Amino acid sequence: MKLDRELQREILNALARAYPEDVDQYWIFNNLNAEWHDKVELFESNIQYLIEHALVEPKNHRYKATAKGMDFLQQDGGLSAILGTVTVKLHADTIRDLLEIRIMESQLPAPEKKRFVDQLKELPGEALKTLTNKLIEKACDNPEAVVSVFNSIF
Repeated sequence: MKLDRELQREILNALARAYPEDVDQYWIFNNLNAEWHDKVELFESNIQYLIEHALVEPKNHRYKATAKGMDFLQQDGGLSAILGTVTVKLHADTIRDLLEIRIMESQLPAPEKKRFVDQLKELPGEALKTLTNKLIEKACDNPEAVVSVFNSIF
């Protein structure tokens, strides 16, 4: 195979040492481990792959690590991880509806289902928030269930 993760990492690390400057292919080769020096074809396919993933920017036969490439090398994902944070908001009525469906699908006797649903509808926002957090904690205490749900989605 023409793609090699170790070579890709070496190329990015070399470009990171030059950052923010752009450098030519010869400079990159001189900054790779010696084992890669005679593998020009392998280099070309791997740098092209990095370009296609926007980790490297080509400029007139010169190359530069992009901000995305620099972040890729960071243990914590760099600024991309911070700036790419996603906030999920669920309306209280949506949570109530989801919980009501689960209660009604349960094996509880009908009078208990009604009692729980009635209590759920009367819960103030803060109590619903506490209940939701506790349910999420409970789900996370059951890793098999979390993995099962994850696998069913993906």
